[in-house]
Amino acid sequence: QVQLVESGGGLVQAGGSLRLSCAASGSTGSSFYMGWFRQAPGQERDFVAGISGLFTAYADSVKGRFTISRDNAKNTMYLQMNSLKPEDTAVYYCAAGRGPYYSTYYNQPNKYAYWGQGTQVTVSS
Repeated sequence: QVQLVESGGGLVQAGGSLRLSCAASGSTGSSFYMGWFRQAPGQERDFVAGISGLFTAYADSVKGRFTISRDNAKNTMYLQMNSLKPEDTAVYYCAAGRGPYYSTYYNQPNKYAYWGQGTQVTVSS
């Protein structure tokens, strides 16, 4: 079993930055991938970014502004968010799973077996 705990959310003005962290505990092992999703009120949960080994992927809406990274020694994933916009306001969820060929399904929520509790990010205009 894997537990995920997010931190780093908060309130920031448009144009500002935040860094989210997601600490994983439990059995991670090989082929362990991680990602970030977000959900605004009344909307579906959307893919933001994902990482597995050297592979990274981003939603078009965050490319060039967000950077995903991972410290394997600490079992922690990060999401550096720059140039934040009001439309980035959402609850951000950390997610993880195991398996090969991650590049073929990284944006599908049902491929992630483990989820954190979510952290609120609010960007004011």
